[in-house]
Amino acid sequence: MQENMLEMVQAAAATALSRRARNAIILDLRQLPSFTSFFVICSGISDTQVEGISDAVLDELADHWNERPWHREGGRKADWVLLDYVDFVVHIFLEEKREYYNLERLWADAPQIEVPDVEVITEYEEDEEAYDELEGYEFDDESLFPSQPSEEK
Repeated sequence: MQENMLEMVQAAAATALSRRARNAIILDLRQLPSFTSFFVICSGISDTQVEGISDAVLDELADHWNERPWHREGGRKADWVLLDYVDFVVHIFLEEKREYYNLERLWADAPQIEVPDVEVITEYEEDEEAYDELEGYEFDDESLFPSQPSEEK
């Protein structure tokens, strides 16, 4: 196990919170018979948010920690995404599914580790690729949603 494993786990939890995840917790499973050392558990209010949180955690751990999950469960329109990094597992639930599975109750003997305070991202960062994808679209001023691509004449 890496020396900075706990820092990486806290970075995953903080990243989830920065994407407005709800009720993020870290469970320390090292003193319990378990297949991993830590759980990060959080929830979102929509499948789109669950996916966004998952993508943000994947990006954070790949870009800043050079870590990629060994296994991933769930995907688009998922109500539960699991990111298995072997030494820790990140669970991102829809709120209803989190209540149903109640991992906190199942692992009630595990001590909780403090999740760092974070600044919540409220605006999207400027992304040139996203703007490039919109090239050729005409926008209706009232709705701001793309209509059909304009045809070159």
